[in-house]
Amino acid sequence: MTATATTSATRQPINLADYTKPVFTVSHVVLEFALDPAATIVRAKLNLHRQAPGPLRLDGKKLALQAITINGEPLGDNRYEVDDNSLTIHDVPDEFVLHTTVQISPEKNTELSGLYLSGSGFFTQCEPEGFRKITFFPDRPDVMSRYHVTMRADTAKFPVLLSNGNLLGKGEEGGESWAIWEDPHPKPSYLFALVAANLVALKDKFTTQSGREVQLGIWVERGDEDRCFHAMESLKRAMRWDEETFGLEYDLDIFNIAAVGDFNAGAMENKGLNIFNTAFVLASPDTATDVDFQNVERVIAHEYFHNWTGDRVTCRDWFQLSLKEGLTVFRDQEYMADQFSAAVKRIADVRTLRATQFRDDAGPLAHPVRPASYLEINNFYTMTIYEKGAEVVRMIRTLIGRDAFRHGMTLYISKNDNSTATVEDFVAAMQEAAPARDLSQIMRWYAQAGTPEVSVREAYDAAAKTFTLTFSQHTNTTPGQAEKKPFLIPVTMGLLDANGRDLATETLVLSEPEQSFSFGSIGAAPTPSLFRDFSAPIRLKGQSRERLAFLAAHDTDLFNRWDALQQYATIVLLEAVAARQAAKDFVLDEGLLEAITATLAAASRDPAFAAEALLLPTESLLADEMKQIDPDAIHAVREATRAALGRELGTEFATAYDGFGHDPAADNSGPAMAGRALKNAALAYLSAAGDATRAAAQFAAARNMTDTLAALTNLTDIPGPARDAALGAFYERWNATPLVLDKWFAVQARSAAPDTLARVQALTKHEKFDMRNPNRVRALVASFAGNAAKFHDISGSGYDLLAEMVQKLDSTNPQIAARLVTALGTWRRFDPARQDLMRTTLERILAREALSHNTYEMASKALA
Repeated sequence: MTATATTSATRQPINLADYTKPVFTVSHVVLEFALDPAATIVRAKLNLHRQAPGPLRLDGKKLALQAITINGEPLGDNRYEVDDNSLTIHDVPDEFVLHTTVQISPEKNTELSGLYLSGSGFFTQCEPEGFRKITFFPDRPDVMSRYHVTMRADTAKFPVLLSNGNLLGKGEEGGESWAIWEDPHPKPSYLFALVAANLVALKDKFTTQSGREVQLGIWVERGDEDRCFHAMESLKRAMRWDEETFGLEYDLDIFNIAAVGDFNAGAMENKGLNIFNTAFVLASPDTATDVDFQNVERVIAHEYFHNWTGDRVTCRDWFQLSLKEGLTVFRDQEYMADQFSAAVKRIADVRTLRATQFRDDAGPLAHPVRPASYLEINNFYTMTIYEKGAEVVRMIRTLIGRDAFRHGMTLYISKNDNSTATVEDFVAAMQEAAPARDLSQIMRWYAQAGTPEVSVREAYDAAAKTFTLTFSQHTNTTPGQAEKKPFLIPVTMGLLDANGRDLATETLVLSEPEQSFSFGSIGAAPTPSLFRDFSAPIRLKGQSRERLAFLAAHDTDLFNRWDALQQYATIVLLEAVAARQAAKDFVLDEGLLEAITATLAAASRDPAFAAEALLLPTESLLADEMKQIDPDAIHAVREATRAALGRELGTEFATAYDGFGHDPAADNSGPAMAGRALKNAALAYLSAAGDATRAAAQFAAARNMTDTLAALTNLTDIPGPARDAALGAFYERWNATPLVLDKWFAVQARSAAPDTLARVQALTKHEKFDMRNPNRVRALVASFAGNAAKFHDISGSGYDLLAEMVQKLDSTNPQIAARLVTALGTWRRFDPARQDLMRTTLERILAREALSHNTYEMASKALA
């Protein structure tokens, strides 16, 4: 056997333009696992078929090769080469059977990629490149195979043995359990899954629209089964919705979900065996907030929907990642809109998009929905791939209509079933479904990074009774893309008369740098309501305060009404920031006060909408609008505004607090959630105004986690005995429940209190802070990095803390380490002192010996 070395200094990007089909495909895979924490033996039988000239090269990392044969003939050491990343055999026939035996050590796998230990047993995570840490294989999405899996493990320790597909048999021999699973559908290696653990299940059944019975199971650690009922009901609702909405029926006899406490992502859609972060399975009113309940339902639905958009039809290569993720996010957004308020769901999705993806698009880490190259694919599981990708799918539906989109989905799946696809395949299906609409320009959304800025000029001709809108679009330069071509932009709009009635509604299509659209029979100059329901992911520029105030009060589109108030608030808060920088006193804007007063007065008509409308723009959104970010001034002004509104409208907020959100603790219906959201929005304003008595009383009396955490959040912002007592009581009650304890860490990391930085530094040394658990790291470190005023402390201590965490994590879990680096990505937009501190921090991270590809890529791009 010849061993060759690779060095971490060799960092070559992978390019979309270099794609070639695999030299060999694998039609069938037979795997046998002898599971042991320290030394698991994996025997693999691969049926290989040549597609192109060249040697056989199989991916493999951290594998100890014990045996290798071709068609039953053992290979001598001179017949193959093994290095840190692969196994290569040069002289092979066009079709043959390869047997390999390898040994791996799951207990040493801290990266949580491949086969690893967590809780009571073994779990896998193979997307995107984890399967190569289990056995030698062409570990790429376009190699689709049928899998037959046998597992053996100690019955006393690992009695439950699960894998993809259908169960063929199971039993026990001499203290060892065994199980055989077979997946009848071909799948790429990234969808392989295995679980062997001491778990218990909540079981149920689902009858498909064709009458088949599907066995459902949610497998969790013993003692957690009473927190799975919401997840199970969500799963059944999602299965029915996909049948009714897209005609997609589940295709196996079994659907299992296994929950694990150590997981780098939210969940994984492995065919027939989804593996979930416990955060998106376990929920009960006393341990989970209303937001948690909605997130459980959303992620359960998302991973189930992948059965068709991700599993049965998967991506040809990782550059097509948004083909499965963006499309499936769109599907889960539509599902959630049908379960709750569609307008409020849209508002929440757009708020998230603007707060994260828009910021990414404006910085050094900007990349297209379909990247042209990458160094480490794990770094591209981003908001651009997921959420912006979903917006592109939504624009296609807006452009061609709901019926044509449904037909296009049917065409897309039927043409690519049990196969791989590209973005072009998806768009071609939609084009075939709507031949009258030219969709060729939509591909620019996949190829170009950046957020288009759209401005509008208006002209009214009273004599001709015509109204003309002239749109112009511009997209700023992003890394590697100096020149931008115009995007295809659907503009869903209405024209409002002076009383707020719609005179006309239409979807315009903007495709040129500048375009004009005229409307006839308009008796007086109207007010345009543009980009209704956020019909495209753009920034609409130049609307006046007066225009925004009118739309906030009168627009018939709920999303645009909310958005107008947000944009108005953004303008007045940024003006207050400028005034503070000029050493002027803070003055509450009368228009904002009137808008919040009107929102409270109308709250009973739609409490869910009112709760959203009462929230001021976040500090990160305000920062995105500043040429040079001043985190201290932004924080001070936003807090001053909240306090002033709380004082001026104390009676109104108290009325809202007393009048809403007092439903039974276990009521998780939409109206009950809406009431609690409004009540706790009012509580936040009253607390900001200096009245902590309600928060303290609510914390003491709360019967659900939503109200408990809302009260604790307000108390945590105010140093003193009340805060310390509440934090102590919460810890005492929940320190043995990991997901709830994550909230205890996060609420302190997000606190506006002056001592937050010092508290977070101390919490990194707390006995319950576990660097091996991604949920705990996200709860403390990522939450703190999102607390702009505290993270960007002028001392630089926040940056030092982040660098310390990144460097510690890089050697054990580089995926999580790399994601933390993004907090430093906007360093050029700060004042010179903070710029120097953040740049030095990035340089210090890059200087670490043996830095992972993951962290290197993110830090080097941030500095570029």
